Amino acid sequence: MNRFLIVRLGALGDIIHGIPVAAALRNRYPQAHIDWMVDARYLELLHLVECLDRRIPVDPRDATRGDQRSGLFRTIRELRHNQYDACIDLQGLLKSALLARAAGAKRTIGLPRRHLREPLARLFYTETPDTGAATHVIDKGLALLAPLGVEDRRVHFPISIPRTPAIESVIARFAPSGYVIVNPGAAWPNKRWPAERFGAVAAAIHKEFGLRSIVLWGPGEQPLASSVAAASAGAAEIAPPTTIPDMIGIARHGRLMISGDTGPLHIAGAVGTPIVALFGPTQPERNGPWLPHDISISRVSQCSCVYERRCRKSVPCIDDIAVDEVVRAVRRRVTSHG
Repeated sequence: MNRFLIVRLGALGDIIHGIPVAAALRNRYPQAHIDWMVDARYLELLHLVECLDRRIPVDPRDATRGDQRSGLFRTIRELRHNQYDACIDLQGLLKSALLARAAGAKRTIGLPRRHLREPLARLFYTETPDTGAATHVIDKGLALLAPLGVEDRRVHFPISIPRTPAIESVIARFAPSGYVIVNPGAAWPNKRWPAERFGAVAAAIHKEFGLRSIVLWGPGEQPLASSVAAASAGAAEIAPPTTIPDMIGIARHGRLMISGDTGPLHIAGAVGTPIVALFGPTQPERNGPWLPHDISISRVSQCSCVYERRCRKSVPCIDDIAVDEVVRAVRRRVTSHG
């Protein structure tokens, strides 16, 4: 076997969780050709993953338009000429399974039906290996490689760390003591902890450890980041506009990351930044930090809207997490990291 295709279209955190699969394939088959099909919005992340040969951008929405002249259909025709030995679908959705099978690989590997968000995806797989006792999505992805003779389940992230003007400006701004990263945003409203509480945590960290915080923000989140900074009594300031490569470098040089379950949190985990993670409607055992010293504070056991974008109650369960609880977690994490 010497040609593999990975399908994981998005989102940011999920792509991060798939990188160890590519690393394990490369370790087992060092001379193989390994490609990855991804939503074009996340292409710049995969350009930093060192173990890939090609990054194949697609627009998944093309499939619903039915236009045979679209870029997606042209890409599929090109993929079929590559004659992949195996295609691994890490996403488990109907659209990803359909694209994986359409690539024409000899084997199409995906998760068993009980692990699929859309069970009909199972129809497009030729193999669905048992993931055993694996609970984290990283471990489930690595388990899919068993039929390909990949037995090493260690987690590696071969990501090159860029040096961009935004990264350099942040490092210089907070030198020499460094900085804590606060990330208040999330695509799901149900995952967001109140901005004023992030600000209060930043103020407590500055008072106890002398470290100031930088507040990350994405599209449409600048007012949210400003609210965190305003509530921090001068202990935090908002980050400059950042790209995905900028976030990777800023995370790598940070002393600590405090965030909900969203892409920047998982970027920090991939580059080894210490983490305190806040979980409301999602399970940290499945999606959270995977290093033993990192800390997750979770309210999923009392959540009635598990894996739903919006809370159906007047107050989201993540709001039950108090500032003092997060500060204590920060203290434990900093103590364990030194």
